[in-house]
Amino acid sequence: MLTLAEGDYMNEFCAKFQPQFLSVLRFISGLLFLEHGTSKFLGFPHVDKVPDALSMSGVGGMLELVGGALLVIGLFTRPVAFLLSGEMAVAYFYAHAPKAFFPVLNGGDAAILFCFVFLYLFFAGPGPWSLDAAMNRK
Repeated sequence: MLTLAEGDYMNEFCAKFQPQFLSVLRFISGLLFLEHGTSKFLGFPHVDKVPDALSMSGVGGMLELVGGALLVIGLFTRPVAFLLSGEMAVAYFYAHAPKAFFPVLNGGDAAILFCFVFLYLFFAGPGPWSLDAAMNRK
């Protein structure tokens, strides 16, 4: 069991690295989202069918491709994260929710998680390891 002093040390330690781990969360989330975009829009990693560019899935793939790349580098993070959060909310209610009530049954748990991670990034910002932060330092 932690004593009060050890708990304070843990809080201090975690607080010290919180900004950097915000950047890590943004980077990893962006990479995972970028993979969805490359899969839908470029057919890599391999998928059975690449959607038409002007279909709902094709537009989603383009948002995932471009938005994911922008999140990886941390450029325009807040507006991009807000847009992608909305995309994932629409994706959940349009494609997943009609299949079943529970996300584990309708396959929408990733859409919900992306939605709220991106909403958090909208409010928290990109973190210190980003192009947004680098441009604000100048």
